Amino acid sequence: MIKNLLTSVILCIVLFMQGCSEKKSDNISQEKDKDNTMKDTIKKNDNITKDTMNTTDTTQGSKTQDESNVVILKTSMGDIEIELFEKDAPQHAANFKKLVRSGFYDGTTFHRVIEGFMIQGGDPNSKDNDKSNDGIGGPGYTVPAEIKAKHEKGSVAAARLGDAQNPKRESSGSQFYIVTGNASHLDGQYTVFGKVIKGLDIAMKIEKVKTDERDNPIEKVVIKKAELKK
Repeated sequence: MIKNLLTSVILCIVLFMQGCSEKKSDNISQEKDKDNTMKDTIKKNDNITKDTMNTTDTTQGSKTQDESNVVILKTSMGDIEIELFEKDAPQHAANFKKLVRSGFYDGTTFHRVIEGFMIQGGDPNSKDNDKSNDGIGGPGYTVPAEIKAKHEKGSVAAARLGDAQNPKRESSGSQFYIVTGNASHLDGQYTVFGKVIKGLDIAMKIEKVKTDERDNPIEKVVIKKAELKK
């Protein structure tokens, strides 16, 4: 009888120890699952962060009656004709024509050229031989944002400072760019005030010129003269 009692006690102890061992193993398994879940969450958040990181004058010249709404840029590589969007961006159109009439753009260059994207010009600093200051010049004023039209191939839009310095997204008083590739990611951020109606092939030739490390053409592409079409 004592032997049976000892056997029962030993059996109970063995069963208890097995139960503890199984429970401990189960807890370890849960901790692994929790750890894996945390790793997955961190990985997803890291991907989101990377995607986010990968993923920015109201002066108007006098207008003469029946004045043309088309500007011709006579460049060293050929002529580009631009129709201005007087309805979508009236202040930008008026300002551009004012600068054209004054000869402001004559002698400036396309100082920033990126193939498959755009060509940028309109900086008076580009008239000299010092390329280090190209891209920071202007007439001394900005133009209020008139963000409406989309960026399409041939669109003409105004350059500007980034949102951090320029939360109102006001445009440079003179610098502009012509879209030669895909720039739809700029929609809603920059003012499009015109489009190329003739000479887009010239813009496409300009985008292919050799450039330096600052995307400035090694050989100058000059706007010899800008004028209103007669």
